[in-house]
Amino acid sequence: MPVRPKKKCCEDRPRCKRCPIRLLSEGKLAPEDARHLFANARNKKALKKAKLAKTAAKLESAA
Repeated sequence: MPVRPKKKCCEDRPRCKRCPIRLLSEGKLAPEDARHLFANARNKKALKKAKLAKTAAKLESAA
């Protein structure tokens, strides 16, 4: 059974097992689910801070 991602990133270090940023970087989070989760401003900021700017830009342009 796949892991269900959290609605908000808690920004902990190391990343928790349900972290949406971690799941996205490992390829375990579907792009359509990622767009929905990272529509939240706090999650966008956390995504960019995690140095996944290319992924963040791709999600913003596809929305």
